[in-house]
Amino acid sequence: MHDLKPIREITGATGADLTDELLAGQEPVVLRGLAAGWPFVAAGRKSSADARAYLKGFYNGSEVIVSHAGPEAGGKPFYKEDMSGLNFDYKRIKLDKFLDLLERHEEEADAPFLYVGSTTIGDCLPGFSNENTVPLGDRRYIESIWIGNRTHISAHYDLADNVACVAAGKRRFTLFPPDQLPNLYVGPLDFTPAGQPVSMVDLHAPDFEQFPRYRDALAAAQTAELEAGDAIFIPSMWWHAVDGLAPFNVLVNYWWRQSPAFMGPPNNALQLALLALRDLPPEQKKVWQQIFNHYVFENTDETAAHIPERGRGVLGPMTDENARRIRAFLLNGLNR
Repeated sequence: MHDLKPIREITGATGADLTDELLAGQEPVVLRGLAAGWPFVAAGRKSSADARAYLKGFYNGSEVIVSHAGPEAGGKPFYKEDMSGLNFDYKRIKLDKFLDLLERHEEEADAPFLYVGSTTIGDCLPGFSNENTVPLGDRRYIESIWIGNRTHISAHYDLADNVACVAAGKRRFTLFPPDQLPNLYVGPLDFTPAGQPVSMVDLHAPDFEQFPRYRDALAAAQTAELEAGDAIFIPSMWWHAVDGLAPFNVLVNYWWRQSPAFMGPPNNALQLALLALRDLPPEQKKVWQQIFNHYVFENTDETAAHIPERGRGVLGPMTDENARRIRAFLLNGLNR
């Protein structure tokens, strides 16, 4: 592994360390021991068999989506070499059967890739969160579980802020600041392994001849290895690669946004900009860049101050009503 800067740490972390300042911050933080008191963490420290039994005790019988591939995938869900598809498949099975499958391959050096990602805990493990959770105040968060064997997840970003707790096993997180986008050689926006665009560079064996700017990305990267009971805060839009280092790994994470629920995903605006702006003549693109700066990126209270308040429409404060108005306008335009 490359010699990267360590992520800042808080040792002996407790819920009191999850301050508004930290959770609204723009820097990642490792929270050593934040989940150390969880009953599930205690079970996993005994053995992976105890951890699986603990999960089965809450299981409600619903199916989960499993990503799977043969040993040739090397534990990395990615593209086929010619980009004609993905190097893994999906199937739906019962969670208890998936846990049994992990157990069956646990001792194999060349085990197949097996992964349940981003599954809402309440949908399959009701009651788990009553015993295993972290205090996030009144934030409206989504609580998910990730279960698998040794895996290598390529660098990607999430729109939401994220507290991720290693509940069983061991994981390595490698983070890149948002400004490293040009140096990460990101793949397609609309054809992705798991919903988010990913870096095309192999973190563990980068080809600097093909991807020379990746050296600059590594110079800006930060990393940490987390044991069961440790957690990490990953701010919105930070690129992160995640390696599952044990034969059995479980992660529990909490996602939330620092914006009202009626605001749409910024990715939608990016797709529309690709459609409407990217291929304009250069001089027109410069004009639209100024327009976006004026109304969006450099918007102030003065932007619409010359318009009477009741006549500002979508230039007024973004409310649920204005959000509905914009969506209706967009739908009408896109359906023409």
